[in-house]
Amino acid sequence: MSESDSDHDRAAELRDQISAHNESYHGRDRPSIPDSTYDELLRELEAIEARRPDLATTASPTLTVGATANELFSAVEHRVPMMSLDNAMDFDELNAWHDRIVKSLGETQTHGFVCELKFDGLAVSLRYENGDLAQAATRGNGRIGEDVTLNVKTIHGIPHRVENAPAVLEVRGEVYLPISRFEELNNEQLEKGEAPYANPRNTAAGSLRQKDPSVTESRKLAFWSYQLGEVVGGPQIESSEETFNLLKRLGLPVNPELKEFSDFDDVRQFCEAWMVNRHSPDYEIDGVVIKIADLVQREILGSTSRAPRWAIAFKFPPEEKTTLLTTIKVSIGRTGRATPFAVLEPVLVGGSTVGMATLHNEDQVSAKDVRPGDTVIVRKAGDVIPEVVGPIHADRPAASVPWEFPKVCPSCGEHLQRSQGDANTYCVNRHCPARIETGISHFASRNALDIEGLGERTVQLLVEERLVEDAGDLFALTKQQLLEVLVSDSSNETLVTNLLTAIDQARECPLSNLLIGLGVEHLGPSTAELLARRFGNIEAISLAEITDIAAIDGIGPVIAKSVKDFFGDDHHRAVVEKLRNNGVRLDLVEGEVDVPQILVGRSVVVTGSLEGWFVTREEAKQAIIARGGKSPGSVSKSTYALVVGTEAGETKLNTASDLGVPILGEAELRDLLETGQVF
Repeated sequence: MSESDSDHDRAAELRDQISAHNESYHGRDRPSIPDSTYDELLRELEAIEARRPDLATTASPTLTVGATANELFSAVEHRVPMMSLDNAMDFDELNAWHDRIVKSLGETQTHGFVCELKFDGLAVSLRYENGDLAQAATRGNGRIGEDVTLNVKTIHGIPHRVENAPAVLEVRGEVYLPISRFEELNNEQLEKGEAPYANPRNTAAGSLRQKDPSVTESRKLAFWSYQLGEVVGGPQIESSEETFNLLKRLGLPVNPELKEFSDFDDVRQFCEAWMVNRHSPDYEIDGVVIKIADLVQREILGSTSRAPRWAIAFKFPPEEKTTLLTTIKVSIGRTGRATPFAVLEPVLVGGSTVGMATLHNEDQVSAKDVRPGDTVIVRKAGDVIPEVVGPIHADRPAASVPWEFPKVCPSCGEHLQRSQGDANTYCVNRHCPARIETGISHFASRNALDIEGLGERTVQLLVEERLVEDAGDLFALTKQQLLEVLVSDSSNETLVTNLLTAIDQARECPLSNLLIGLGVEHLGPSTAELLARRFGNIEAISLAEITDIAAIDGIGPVIAKSVKDFFGDDHHRAVVEKLRNNGVRLDLVEGEVDVPQILVGRSVVVTGSLEGWFVTREEAKQAIIARGGKSPGSVSKSTYALVVGTEAGETKLNTASDLGVPILGEAELRDLLETGQVF
């Protein structure tokens, strides 16, 4: 085959591949390959088209952006195209972009740069007409996006109206899911026995594309603005600084980490610093966007058909990698849930070496169709548990066969059970060693009783020697027993002494931590605190009726039934009795107990530093929660009151003022906690 034919065939193949990957990423929010691999394919096609202009087509992915609009939403035509950005994958490419800027503008010109974090979310456009939010749309393919107005209006921080605005103001920005909220959602998924979400970016995109706006609202998405599109009747803006000042003045959220530099060395240092600190914000970033600060110079530089020449995205090293899946195993958790996981050839992902990754449940393995011997995509975002995204089908061995979920427990040999309508499979044998080990490890974990020195290997040895069958047995262990099992030489006796001290200290644990340690299904840290404060001791909780538990704001019938079922179980009651007999406190509650529930259904936000009645802002929040209220971190139209201390955030104050939410000082907070009313 001639080089000409080879280029022609390869270009056609690349166009098909990239277009399919675009549709997976932008259209279905399910990326089929890592970002780094996508970038390599796109660059290869760009190189061929540069070498052979006769092979370029107007529909080439090198000249277009994103994917077509989702048919579930109305199409929106962007009056000013929402362009993509060219990427710099390393500092050599970033320097080459700078050299092109200097060459285009002339060395005598002053070149100022603005650096912004590159958010890993979903690009949207907000269109305000006469100050009112008239329309919100996704980027789509850059020309046509999706109308997501109703869903966007549920996002806190996006004003529905801006005062003293131009007749038409189009604001470009990024919708994202805060990492802390992503972790909360995944905890909720796990408590419900459902698979966790893959990553914040896909979860944000999926949340924004919900048919029901109330679902979008429940996800608590956020937004950063960073650009203007169409503007009619607005002020003359000549710089990036003036753009951001306008956005701030109109009440649009602007990320605080943006910086302007006149020296390009400072730009490189900014990129280096954020490459190291990429996981410090409460939102995902995958690079730094560098733009020419002067808008007149931007006009001079212009754009290609898909990206401006005056901006570039410096991409951080990818946190998705491909590796070999050597085998699939199943772990048994404390509740008996059988969870499949992939054993991988170790690969460096997100700054750490990954050798295992979750596959969630039998249905997920089937849906992803991952098999031993597959080359798979592995993803790790921050501290999120690594997961297998999917296989690279082109690299699958010819003799590959689908993996089958085991019929018996790998730990005890008992038959596994899966109920109709349940996504999970269970080992129901309470004496299963794996269940006992994971249950005790959970009991001793940091979020529960935090027993230092009781690691997985130590627990395994204690179970193997039949010294413990449940958490209650820990507090009956003697020094002699531990010495016989754990100590190989006399120098390790200190470890046993330290472990016994840690176990003894755990006898005085808060009731909420004890409830978490016992593993009551669906019960998280916040609901455990609500339960502890309402009833004061484990005996009262165990005797409470479902209706009494469900009446606590923030708990509800599902958790109430779970609590009742837990303490109605003979085995669990026996464990609690062991704890009591071995000297464990079952009534240690931090904060106020069983106070009048006068704030049920009311949301009270606390901001700033409190220096009078309460020592910390957290204590004020706990006092609100103890009375049945909620104390979220942001103000919304449903907020009952905003409590303001010193150095309070302007955003919350401004939002409260705009929404007519009462603003209280510490004295008014005291009245609120005593009466439940704002006077």
